[in-house]
Order: sequence, then structure tokens, then C-alpha cells
Amino acid sequence: MEVITGALHTAFPMGDASRVGEARRHAATLAALADLNELAAGRLALIVTELGNNLVRHARQGQMLLALRASDHEVEVISMDRGPGIADVARCMNDGFSTGGTPGTGLGAVRRLAQDFDLHSVVPDGTVIVARVRADDAAPRALRHGVRAAGIRIAAPGETVSGDAWAAGLNDARGAIMLADGLGHGPDAAEASQAALEVFRAEPWGDAPAMLERTHARLRSTRGAALSVFQLDANDASIRCCGAGNVMGRVISGTSDRSLVTQHGTAGLQIRRPEEFAHAWPEHALLVVHSDGIESRWRPDRLMPVLGRDPQLAAAILLRDHCRGRDDATIVVMRRQD
Repeated sequence: MEVITGALHTAFPMGDASRVGEARRHAATLAALADLNELAAGRLALIVTELGNNLVRHARQGQMLLALRASDHEVEVISMDRGPGIADVARCMNDGFSTGGTPGTGLGAVRRLAQDFDLHSVVPDGTVIVARVRADDAAPRALRHGVRAAGIRIAAPGETVSGDAWAAGLNDARGAIMLADGLGHGPDAAEASQAALEVFRAEPWGDAPAMLERTHARLRSTRGAALSVFQLDANDASIRCCGAGNVMGRVISGTSDRSLVTQHGTAGLQIRRPEEFAHAWPEHALLVVHSDGIESRWRPDRLMPVLGRDPQLAAAILLRDHCRGRDDATIVVMRRQD
């Protein structure tokens, strides 16, 4: 069994070339915290520079996200923009294709430098790229379990901490997620959401209504939080969920789109008697969970091309297209492993 806690992503809007250097310096700090050696830190710097320059020179509303996963000795880089998209992805990935004087040889260099790399592009909607650099002896989590979880968590504008928090339990073919959204934003909201995760981490696959009751009691000394718990089992293709408040869950596949119902209320303040709901988990489906910093009305067809890909692509597409931009925002995506 493994329990992971969602990292905080720092956003760098790529409005001019100075932001590339700012992102690269932040990446160097994360590399040190991840215990990357000099070679791995250098690879990370080249990835940030290449992707950042691409955004400045070629993209509309380009943005880069950086996050540290210290337990995995890993730094994640997400590049996303709102156009124009890449008409010929295969050509861009070829060696010798230049994006305009950048240090590498285009996206092919980024793919070689990163241990994990995935890209999705649509003309004219834009491009999303996920790249990760790990210490050389760090095993990728994706190979350790039969389910995969990924998520993006960003703070509200002007804040350095997020009032949202999420954690995931992974155990062979089972997965569990809690996403908590502390009321408001800033340190007090973060205190509430982190307290909720303490309860979840103790027993991710315990009885979900009982877990919500314990969380409600634990959060009475805080400002409270909306939260939901999702427990998935690939063995019987099931999802069980229980929650209070406006943390949203949806299961989407190539043939279905189902919203997962939870109850009204705020843990720590007032909740109804917790009730668990059961749903099917189709074989190729994604579970998408998000806080109210993401618009609730989004079109599932945008995610159809990435159903079997790195789940962080789906999270990045939704953040790019549906972030409200005035509150903390978190998206968590879980799917079966290939």
C-alpha cells in the first residue's frame, strides 16, 4: 500500500522571456530539494528553458507549472497554452527540428531529457506537455500499481499556499482519493484541508461514511471544508463515494459520462448523516475529481483523446480551459494502469 499527497504547483505565465529565467531558477531550487544530481538538474534546466522559450515565442497565453514530489525524488514540468496548436507533432519531435534558436533540438530533445514525457496538441486549441525528471535510481510510481493517479493543485491569486489538498491511496488494483477544499483560501483554509487528509491517510480504504464522520469531528476546530472520498476497485469495476459539499466527481469514457453524487454540507460545520453511493467504473474510464476552482460544466469530449495517456494531460487540459482564476483550484485524475 502506498499513500501519496498531492504536490502544490507553482504557475509561471510566460508573457515574456524574463519569466523563462524565473521558472528555471525555481526549477533549480526544486531540483535541490528532490536530491537530483548535477546531471539530472542540468536536464531539468534544459527542459524548462526549451519549453519556456517555445511558449514565449510561439504560443498564446502560455503557462508553465512546476511541482516537487520529494518522496519520488522527482520534479514535474507542465507546459500549456491556448493555441495555435501543433499541426505536425511527429515533425516537431524529430531531431534537427528547431523551434527558433532554443538550446536543444526542439521537442525531441525534451522527450530525450525527461524520464516521463507526453504531449497532446489540437489546432487551434493549443498544446499540453507533461515532463518529469527523477533521480537516476528512483523508480517511477506508474510501474508499482495497477492504477494511476495524477493531479494539479494551484493556489488562489496572491496566495503562496492552497486551501485545497488531496491525497491518493494506491494498492495494486485499488485506488482511493480524498480531495478537501477548505473554506475560503490562504493558511486557515489550508489548515482545514490538511487536517482532513490526516484522517484519510490513516485508513484510505476504511468505511467511507465513518471516515467522513471522523473528519467532521476532526475539523470542528477549523473553519471547515468541502470534501469527497472516492474508493475504486478495478477487480469488480466499482467506485464508492461519500462526501459533503461541492467537490465534484465525474467518470468519463468513450461511451459514457456520469457525475458522482455527494451530499450538501461542510465538514467541521454541518453535515447530514453520511451516505455512500456506488457506481460502475468502466474499463477505459477516467475518474476526474475537482474543487470549485474549476468550472463544473466542461465537455468530456476534450478528454477523449487522452483517456489512455498520462492522466496529468487530462488534468492540465481541464485546468487550462476551465480554471475560474479567482480561487484555489485542484484536479485529480485516476485511471487503470495499462
